[in-house]
Amino acid sequence: MMPSTRFNMSQSYLYKLSTAAGFASMLAITGCQSSAESSASTPNQSTGNSSIPVVSDMSQQTLKQQAMRIQRALANNDFSRITNDIHPTRGVRFSMYAYVRPDKDKVFSREQYAQYLQQSKIRFTWGEKDGTGDLLITPLPTYLQTWVDAKKFNNAHIKINEFESRGNMINNIKDIYPKSDVVDFYYKGTAKYDGMDWRGMRLVFDDYQGKRYLVAIINDQWTV
Repeated sequence: MMPSTRFNMSQSYLYKLSTAAGFASMLAITGCQSSAESSASTPNQSTGNSSIPVVSDMSQQTLKQQAMRIQRALANNDFSRITNDIHPTRGVRFSMYAYVRPDKDKVFSREQYAQYLQQSKIRFTWGEKDGTGDLLITPLPTYLQTWVDAKKFNNAHIKINEFESRGNMINNIKDIYPKSDVVDFYYKGTAKYDGMDWRGMRLVFDDYQGKRYLVAIINDQWTV
């Protein structure tokens, strides 16, 4: 009787050990899954406007670096350096003021942009100057150098998908680019002109095949 009893006890003990090990393994797996789901479902920081995309901190940093690289190239008059940043299919829009005009703003494909940088005698009508109504007619390189005037933003205040409080012209960028990311450069102006010489430059980006590309350069300034 004794050997049989010991055998039964051994079987019972091994069964309990096996059951406990299986339960512990399930807990470990469940714990890993819960941790992964918790990490994946952590919401990104919201900008407070559902029409503007929300990007992660790491994505924001990458976007800001790309925007600053473009700004520096424009500031140094190295205009051709941003050619590969231009959207391959949508091209890049140039808007003189905060109010984007889809029917009037100049839009150049990547190839046209490169071409008109070389053909610097070709002049374009970019729009009307606020206050005077005079037409701004100038070649692309001159427009970039004098109107975009990116060197003003070397030490600018930069925001992503947010905008400084500015002038009285309507900013319709959220209507025209509801799913795009916007990097906003703001130069506050000088004390000499009581800040009325402030400037803004907004670089608009869209995703394409896993990369971000520039789709618009929108300027802003004091208007009457």
